Amino acid sequence: MNRIRRWGSDPVLLVILLAAAGLYGYGIWDDEYGNLFYTSAVGSMLQSWHNFFYGSLDSAGSVTVDKPPVVFWIQTLFAWIFGLHGWSVILPQVLAGVGSVLLVYLLVKPGFGRTAARIGALAMALTPVAAAVSRTNNIDSMLVFTLLLAAWFLFRGTRLNRTGSVLAAFGLIGVAFNEKMLQAYMVLPAFYLFYLIAAKVRWKRKTGILAGSTAVLLAVSLSWAVIVDSVPADKRPYIGSSGTNSVLNLAFGYNGVARLTGDRNAGGGGFGGGAPQMPGGEGGEWSFPGGEAGQMPPMNGGGDGQAAPGAGGAPGSGQSQDGGGRQSQDGGRRSTDGSQSGSPGRSGGEDGRSFGGGASGGRGFGGGGMFNTGTAGPLRLFQQELSGQASWLIPFLLFGCIGLFSDLRRRNITDRHKEGVFWLAWLVPVMGFFSIAGFFHQYYLIMMAPPVAALVGAGFVTMRAHYRERAGWLGWLLPAAVLATAAFEWYILQAYNDTIGRGWSVGVLAAGLAAAALLAAFRLIRSAAKPAARAAALLGLLILFIGPAYWALTPITYGGNSMTPAAGPDGGGMGGGPGRTGGFPSGFPGGGAAAGELPGSGAELPANLSGLPGLPGNMSGFGRNGAGSVNESLVAYLKAHNDGQKYLMATMNYSTGGPYIVAGEKVVILNGFSSSDVVYTEETLETLVKSGAVKYFLIPGGGMGGGREGSSSLTSWITEHGTEVPSSEWAGSGQASGTLYEVTAE
Repeated sequence: MNRIRRWGSDPVLLVILLAAAGLYGYGIWDDEYGNLFYTSAVGSMLQSWHNFFYGSLDSAGSVTVDKPPVVFWIQTLFAWIFGLHGWSVILPQVLAGVGSVLLVYLLVKPGFGRTAARIGALAMALTPVAAAVSRTNNIDSMLVFTLLLAAWFLFRGTRLNRTGSVLAAFGLIGVAFNEKMLQAYMVLPAFYLFYLIAAKVRWKRKTGILAGSTAVLLAVSLSWAVIVDSVPADKRPYIGSSGTNSVLNLAFGYNGVARLTGDRNAGGGGFGGGAPQMPGGEGGEWSFPGGEAGQMPPMNGGGDGQAAPGAGGAPGSGQSQDGGGRQSQDGGRRSTDGSQSGSPGRSGGEDGRSFGGGASGGRGFGGGGMFNTGTAGPLRLFQQELSGQASWLIPFLLFGCIGLFSDLRRRNITDRHKEGVFWLAWLVPVMGFFSIAGFFHQYYLIMMAPPVAALVGAGFVTMRAHYRERAGWLGWLLPAAVLATAAFEWYILQAYNDTIGRGWSVGVLAAGLAAAALLAAFRLIRSAAKPAARAAALLGLLILFIGPAYWALTPITYGGNSMTPAAGPDGGGMGGGPGRTGGFPSGFPGGGAAAGELPGSGAELPANLSGLPGLPGNMSGFGRNGAGSVNESLVAYLKAHNDGQKYLMATMNYSTGGPYIVAGEKVVILNGFSSSDVVYTEETLETLVKSGAVKYFLIPGGGMGGGREGSSSLTSWITEHGTEVPSSEWAGSGQASGTLYEVTAE
């Protein structure tokens, strides 16, 4: 209670927290589904404890989402309390985002003072990518909050010599692992290094505590994975995007090494976490495998990419069936005797794809990669595609670090130095990883936000002290930092002059130049310690927040995308950016495309796009946030003709079935995020029907039931054994969004 009173005694902090709450929370009630993939899972988790524990995507517990369930457990709790809505599953991330701002303040204040803490909190609140992702039900905002909470326990345990707090810190990283797997481990170098240099205990005890902390870390990290993998495959859902039906493979493959290498062979994931690079045609035209530039060839499924585990193919051998109709396999694998074509430029592999090219950017995606993440290299985070997300203040941070460590001596290592090392040891590996990573989304860069914010606050007070004291060349660091950062922010802003006008870029540069000149003038006339100089220093810093603040507002002013959130007036990521409602990302040749159009052409997507390998299950659901809609006439028809079946219907993918699950209906989803998750075979599907669990199957329009042989074979089985229900009986007054089949046991 006393701590809360102390927070309340700082009105500036309260204003910053309220501003963060507004940035992160305003308008979330307008988002019907959030990220439908995850919201569908929350809807399923509300339906049974079995689904809740595993994080099942559908009502039948057929397949999990591609992440561990801890964050979804929290979202499910909120949905249970407030009802399942887009805003109710987003609210936990809003609170986590605001909590992260508070934690940065609490972490910086003891070592660097209130001013540094306030600046750090403001920098955290105004980090554009933090604002964008905290407005969605994606995991990253909660992940960062958990890691910052772990850092708070580490600092407290080290400062007060409390072993329990240190163990709790590493245990929380284990919890974070069960939120987003190996991404949580990016902070481990900082945690180990800080305890080694900051703990005031003997080395023998220090080593013992770190060994115990590591044991706690591993025990908590692997607890859910070991439990799930020890359950027979026919008693639990298929592990989505794993490729081998194993949580450990999901953790260290798809959500681990594959993120660095870009080699999706490490896991069977489909479109959920990355997507194939399309070979680009010249002149802004899209060229397809086997076709001329800008033309779609026939999709016949033949080609040179061998399908392997998780990629489809003929029904696998060595599989049994359970009573629920799910697949029970030896290790969850399929046979590799099917084949699937791969686009040119990709090497054959587990599913005929290699995504290593995503790092360098492909011509087909405007040089920015499928998810607009720039070209791999040491300057990647300063390129147009990524610089607006979390890099605005890095030049200021660099000058601040020079000032912070300028007095570092072997026998004069202060607590400030040690905390500075902690934040640098967090930031440098994160920046290094994203500079070379094979595939990731822009919103992953929220991992940079805490160390950047903390070091900006610490750097400002350090450089201001040198400036006041006229400490030789160190006194020039603050004017130089303001000048360099203003120039860098001009570089970011000027790329958008056609969108936002030249006033923003020119204004920030001019104001920064004026502030730097004023600071230099005060320095030259030896008045750096006067109130006017102190005001100029603060003004110079606040000018540098104009660009980040504008970018942080864009998810509100331009609209957002809950599937792949990104800040900026042009947005980024898959499914359209802010202000857009779907289609492919702006990195495609010719710029972004509207939903249902070919990039750069304005032409409608052809119906036979369904055969393109790697695309998600239903292009009709590939609009804003990947969400479709509920057909009330269809629901009424299915309920009227239900003869005791457990599930209202089955459909091929989450984009079709998800809205019905969110509405509270029980729906079977036959594929995971993409049809690379081989959840059902023809045999297990037949068992599902014969068990009386379901008899109606909705095949999405446009043929996007699956672009792989596995789901194509399911579609063929359904059409062969089922009877098409005339759309006039169930579609209502609108156009039918697919084909409904009734399949009964013979």
